[in-house]
Amino acid sequence: MGTMDSQRSPDVVIAGGGIIGLALALELDRRGAQVTVLERGRAMQQASCAAAGMLAAEDPHNPPALLPLSRWSLQLYPEFLHRIEALSGVTVPFQTTVTIQTLTGGRGVRLAENSLDPRQLATAVTAALRATSICLQEETELLATSSQPGGMLLRTNRGELLAQKVVWTTGAWLAPWVRPVKGQMLRVQLPATFPLREVHRSESAYVVPRTTGPQAGTAVLGATVEEAGFDLCTQDADLERLRAQAAHLVPALQSDHDCPMLEAWAGLRPATLDGLPVLGAVSPGSAEFLAGGHFRNGILLAPASAQTMANCIEGREPGVDLSAFSTDRFRQQELPRSSADIRPNGMTTAELLAHNQSC
Repeated sequence: MGTMDSQRSPDVVIAGGGIIGLALALELDRRGAQVTVLERGRAMQQASCAAAGMLAAEDPHNPPALLPLSRWSLQLYPEFLHRIEALSGVTVPFQTTVTIQTLTGGRGVRLAENSLDPRQLATAVTAALRATSICLQEETELLATSSQPGGMLLRTNRGELLAQKVVWTTGAWLAPWVRPVKGQMLRVQLPATFPLREVHRSESAYVVPRTTGPQAGTAVLGATVEEAGFDLCTQDADLERLRAQAAHLVPALQSDHDCPMLEAWAGLRPATLDGLPVLGAVSPGSAEFLAGGHFRNGILLAPASAQTMANCIEGREPGVDLSAFSTDRFRQQELPRSSADIRPNGMTTAELLAHNQSC
C-alpha cells in the first residue's frame, strides 16, 4: 500500500470529521500543530448535521456530572463562533435565546438558553477548516494503527501515513465504548400567524424553531430514542407520534394542514452506557486519544471538548475534572483496530450506506 501524498507526517491525526473532530482540529491548528482529519464520508454530515442545535447546559435530564463541562463550554461558545466566522466569513446566529422546560408533573420553567442551526454551523466550520493549514481527507477511513519508532503508522483505505498522535472522534462508530442510538426528527412549516420564538422541551420531546436563515419560519420536532443499530430509515408511525408529543408542548403543531411536514430524517447519537462522554488518552502515556460519546450534547460540548483534548494532547492539565469521563471506566475493553469491529454484522461502509440510502 502506498503512502498518502498530502501531509505525510502530521503532528496529530483526527479520525472523524464531525463537530468534535473539527473543533479539535481548529483548536490544535490555532496552537500551531500540523493536523490531518480523516473522514470516512463527508465532513459534518452525520450526527453533527442531524442535531436540533440546543445548547442545553441546564437541561435537568442531563447527567449531573456533565454540568461543569457543559457550563465551561457555554463560556467558550462566543469565542468559538467568533473564530469560525473570522476564518470562514460565515456568521452562525443564535436562533433562540429562551427555552420553556416542562418538568415532571407538568410544571414549566423558563431557561436562558441559546440554540443554533447545526446546518449553518456545519457550513461555517467546514469553510473555517479549509481556510487553515489543516488537511481534511474525506472519503478516507482509518482502518488500523500500529506503534512505530517514529510515531504511529496509520493504515487507511487510501494509503498509509505517519503521525505523532491519533485521536478517535468517530461518533457512533467508536466501539466498544460508544453505541449508536437512533433519533428520528421532522421539520414543519409554522403558520405566518404563529411566530414561535422559544424552544419548548420535555423529557420526551422538543420543539426548536428556526427564526433566521434559510429555514426561518419552521420548527424542528424531535426526537425518538431507539436502539436500532446503524439504521437511518424514518417511519411514518414514529413521526406521527413525535408530532403528537410535540403538540402536548405546542398545541398548534397538532394540525398537519396548518403545520405541514417539510422533511424528516434520522441521526445516530453516540452514546455510552453511563450517558457521559469519554475524553482523554486511551491509557496513561498512550499516543492514542478518545473524544466521543457526547450523546445529545455534541454541539454544546464541542468548544470545551476541543480545549480539553488539545490540553491532554499537549500534556497539560485538561482544564476541567475529567475523572467522570476517563477511559478507566472502560479499562477492560480494547481500542478497535479494524473498521470491521465497529459495524453491525460486519457490514462494509458501502453496504451500510446503501442500506440507509434505500429508505
